[in-house]
Amino acid sequence: MSLERPALESDADRERSPYAGRWVAQVRGQVVAQGGTPGQALWAAKASRGKENLEVVFMSPVQPYQFPSLLDRVLEVIPDDQLLYLVGGAVRDILLNRETHDLDFVVPRGGIRLGRLVANALGAEFFALDDERDTGRVILVDLDSRRHVLDFAVYRGPDLEADLKARDFTVNALAIDVRTQETYDPTGGAADLHSKHLRACSDRSFKEDPLRILRGVRLAATYKFQIQPETRKLMRAAVGSLETVSPERKRDELFRILEGASPDTAIRALEMLGVLPVVFPELPALKGVEQPKPHTFDVWNHTLGVLRHLEDILEVLAPGYQRSDESGDLFIGLLSGKLGRYREQFETHFADTLNTDRSVRAVLFLSALYHDVAKPMTRSIDPNGRLRFIGHDRLGTRMIAHRARDLRMSKDEIERLQNIVRNHMRIHNLTGRLMESGKLPSRRSIYRFFRDTGDAGVDVILLALADLRATYSLDLSREQWSACLDICRLLLENLWERPAEIVAPPPLLNGHELMAELKLEPGPLVGQVLEAMREAQATQAVSTRAEALEYAHSWLVENQHAVDS
Repeated sequence: MSLERPALESDADRERSPYAGRWVAQVRGQVVAQGGTPGQALWAAKASRGKENLEVVFMSPVQPYQFPSLLDRVLEVIPDDQLLYLVGGAVRDILLNRETHDLDFVVPRGGIRLGRLVANALGAEFFALDDERDTGRVILVDLDSRRHVLDFAVYRGPDLEADLKARDFTVNALAIDVRTQETYDPTGGAADLHSKHLRACSDRSFKEDPLRILRGVRLAATYKFQIQPETRKLMRAAVGSLETVSPERKRDELFRILEGASPDTAIRALEMLGVLPVVFPELPALKGVEQPKPHTFDVWNHTLGVLRHLEDILEVLAPGYQRSDESGDLFIGLLSGKLGRYREQFETHFADTLNTDRSVRAVLFLSALYHDVAKPMTRSIDPNGRLRFIGHDRLGTRMIAHRARDLRMSKDEIERLQNIVRNHMRIHNLTGRLMESGKLPSRRSIYRFFRDTGDAGVDVILLALADLRATYSLDLSREQWSACLDICRLLLENLWERPAEIVAPPPLLNGHELMAELKLEPGPLVGQVLEAMREAQATQAVSTRAEALEYAHSWLVENQHAVDS
């Protein structure tokens, strides 16, 4: 048997395009068998042509793979004789012509050594990710502030084929020799990718790592894959083992789900697989909890609707959005018309970070998932027989904080989540007032909204829009939607176009000046007086330093109990 490198594409290659990207066994130039690896092609050929002189070659793809440009820089650094295979999700995305910034490589030996070599040459950060498995990680931030993660690991097993077969799903059990573009596909992942099937590599996949259940749901939602029946069965059987997975690993995979495509579909899939009690134990109680009109769904289906509408709203408000004339969605048109001018500001808001490993967008979707989590506990019936959920926002604030702490989220993230859930009814209240009396929010209302919500104000606005659409569904009127958009536009105008007028007026004097002028001792009272002055300034009750001092003195007289305490 001889093993040949791929040649330049010829007319014969084009004629044999069904084998493109595959290994084939040939007898005198005629293809007699094929496979995802040289060994598979040879084994298949020996069954019928074992006594003949077999030649195994790789059939080049009809179109060369489009590798990330960063790969060229890596190849310039490593020795020419270094075997290097790109594996896993990066290969999957290359085959799908999708952009990727995370590159996983495997080598026969020396993963940490090679990773350190690449990091030093590129001026990137380096971490020895796993000493036992000889895995190193390179983190590079390019000029566009995009973060690239490159992992270098040794084979999981004696050779490349064993490594690939030990992976989670067939669509990830793919490898490409980065120099020759030879593809290795021992589990039929390329065919599954083409047919959009998600299939476990083996019946041990989820026993070896139960987190793969969450990853499978994410992949299915992101790529519109259909999880195969046998794989679904294996997932369900392994759900209990998720309890053994660290909170940090579960958190990271859940955040990838929430910031990815179709989070509502993914969450519904988690529910169908029986995963929710393990990862989001508060959520199963939402199912079947009825709500009064104008709600059209129970709390659970309403929550999934909020996720779906939130994703649509963020798409409309993203830079570069082009409305399809065929969409015919009046509500999308109104949203784009009234808030579309703030697309750059929305982009800046979501480019901010509360944690370098998790996005602000995912935090917003987690708050949407939990915004009504306390409704089952606060359900009551008033004297008129109407269902009420009094205080569900306050209790929900405590519940989401508890869940976030269990997921080992940061203090800043927990505060953002609490702020969104605590204030998620405010836009609805302002909209109701506009519908009933025709009155837009006052300067004081605008000031207090952003005082109370802070950096979460934008998230509260976006959640309110999604909540409104999910509440009314097809019964939402143009008038109701337009009124809510008018409220949101007014708030955003003040935040992004003239913040110094109401949202954050420049201070007329600071705490030290206030204490000196009014003979106050340091303490909480100073902050209370400063806050009262800021609000008076926002409402145009004061506009000069002298007026601010006079207002502060009057406030102290009127609030003598605060001074005495």
